[in-house]
Amino acid sequence: MTVVRVYRAANPTAAPAIPPPETRYRRQVDVTTAPDAKKKPFEPNLLCSIDWCHGYGFFGILFVIFYIFWIYYWLVKPLVGKKLYGQTIEPAVDKWISFSRGFAVSLIMVLLVIILVVGYLLFECRNDFRKSAGLVAPLLFVFLGFLCSKHRRVIQWRIVIHGILGQLILGIICIRLEFGRSVFKCIGDKVSTFLLFANHGARFVYGDRICDDFVFAFAILAMIFFFSVATSCLYYLGIMQFFLGVLGWLLQATVGTTVCESINAVGTVFLGMSESPLLIRPYIPLLTVSELHTICVSGYSNVAGTVLGAYIAFGAPPGLLITASVMAAPASLAFAKLFFPETEESVTRSDNIVMIPTTNTSILDAIISGAAGALTIVLGIVSNIIAFLSLFAFLNAVTEWIFDLLGFNQITLVYLLTYLFVPLVFAMGVPTHDCKRVGELVAQKTFINEFTAYKNLGQMIEQDLIDQRSAGIATFALCGFSNPASLGILIAALSAMAPNRRTDIMHVALRGFFVGSFVSFTSASFAGILIQENELQKMNTKMIDFQYLNTMDMGLFFH
Repeated sequence: MTVVRVYRAANPTAAPAIPPPETRYRRQVDVTTAPDAKKKPFEPNLLCSIDWCHGYGFFGILFVIFYIFWIYYWLVKPLVGKKLYGQTIEPAVDKWISFSRGFAVSLIMVLLVIILVVGYLLFECRNDFRKSAGLVAPLLFVFLGFLCSKHRRVIQWRIVIHGILGQLILGIICIRLEFGRSVFKCIGDKVSTFLLFANHGARFVYGDRICDDFVFAFAILAMIFFFSVATSCLYYLGIMQFFLGVLGWLLQATVGTTVCESINAVGTVFLGMSESPLLIRPYIPLLTVSELHTICVSGYSNVAGTVLGAYIAFGAPPGLLITASVMAAPASLAFAKLFFPETEESVTRSDNIVMIPTTNTSILDAIISGAAGALTIVLGIVSNIIAFLSLFAFLNAVTEWIFDLLGFNQITLVYLLTYLFVPLVFAMGVPTHDCKRVGELVAQKTFINEFTAYKNLGQMIEQDLIDQRSAGIATFALCGFSNPASLGILIAALSAMAPNRRTDIMHVALRGFFVGSFVSFTSASFAGILIQENELQKMNTKMIDFQYLNTMDMGLFFH
C-alpha cells in the first residue's frame, strides 16, 4: 500500500513534493508545515493494522494454512512423519495413557485439577465474594447428572472432567482475551456469510416479499437445502472424509469422545441443530444410543451462527453471545456422557471408523441427491414445529382459563414456571434482586423460544431493570435451542436422516433437552464469575441497532 506524504508549502498553489521512498509502506499521512520541517521517525505498522478476518489479511492466512498442509502431507509425512510417529510418538502416547489411567494416578490428577479450578475461580471472586455463589450450579448439575445417569457405574469421568475444564478454559480465552473473541467471531461471520448465499435461491423461487418477511417455512429453511447440497458435494470430493479423520482424531485424543459426536459438537458452534448433523449424515444410522444422545445435547445447548445477529439486534451483548456459543461445545460432550454414558461398541472411533464411500456418480448427482435429501428434513421440521407450538399454546391457554375461574388474572403456565427457575438462577450467581426477572427470561426461553427471551432481555437492559452482571449471566443462560419447537425440529431432522433409528431418537431427545439446558446454565455460572465489572460495559456495546432487522440478510427464526 502506497501512502503519500503531503507537504504544505508556504505557497498554497505550489505542487506537492514527490514522496520520498521511505514513506512507501507507511499507513499514516504526515502533514508538516514546511518541506524543511523535522521528519518523524519511520515506524512501520503495516502488520498491526491489517484486518486478518477480511481482504488480503484473510487471504494471507489461507495461503499460509494451505502451504503448511501441503508441506506436511507431501514432504514431512512421507519422509519422516510415519517413522517418527511409529517409533517415538505412538509409544510415548501409549506409555502415558497406561500410566495416567491407573487408579492412583487418575485420582491424584483429578484432585489436582479440582483444586486448581476451584482455587482460580475463588481468586476471580476476590473483589466480590458474592460471585462465588455461581459455583453452586455447576456442582449441582454434576451431582444431578450422577444421580440421574442412565448407567451410573460406567461413567467415564475423564470425558466429564476434560469437557468441563475445556468449557472453563474457552471461557477464560474468550472473556479475558479480546483476541479469543475476535478469532471465534471471525469464524462465525464466515460461516454465516456462506449460509446466507441460500437467500439468493430462496428469493428467486419465493420472491422478495416472503424472504423479507422471514416466512419460516420458505425463506429460512432454504439454508438447509443449500447446506445439504454443500456437504453432499464435499463427501463426493472426499474433503469431508479427510476433515472427519483429522478433527475427529484430535478431539478423541483430547476429550475422549468419538469422531462423529465430536464433529457434530464443533459444528453446532457455528451451525444450527438441523445443519450440523448433515456433517455426519452417512454415519447417523450407525451411531450408538449414547452417541445419538450426545448429538441431541449438542444441538440443544447451542445456537446457529446465523441467528446471533438477530439476538444482538434484540439487545443481547455481542461479545457474550460469541463466548457462550464456543463454551457450549466441550461442555455438551461432558454432560451428555455424564447423563448417558457409553455402553455399546462404537464404530465411529478414530481407530475403527470406516470412511463410507459416496454413492454419487458425479458432482451433479451429488447436488441433486443433496437437495432431494434436504426436502424430507424440511417437511419434517415444519410439521413438528406446528404440532409442538400449537400444543404448548393450548396448555398455556387452559392454565390461564383455570386461574381465571379462580379469580386470578393473567396467570399462565410460563408465569407459574418462572418461580421454579428463581432458585436455579440464584445458584448460577444472579443477584437476589434480579432473580425473578432472570428466572422469567429462562422460563420464556425454555417453554416458548429464545427469541422471545432475548427480546425481553434487550428491553430490560435498555430500561435498566436489571444490572449488567445479571444481563451477562442471562445472555449465557438463554444461549441454546432448548425449547419445544426445537425439540420437534431435531427429532424430525434426525429421523429423516436415519428413519430406522426413530425409536432411539425419540428415546433420547427429551433427556437431551434437559441436559442441553444444564450446559447453558453451567456456562452462565462460569461467566458470572469470570466477567469483571469494568469489562461489562465494553462487551455490552450493541453492534446492530433495531432498524437493521429490516435489512438483515438472515432468518430471524432459523435453527
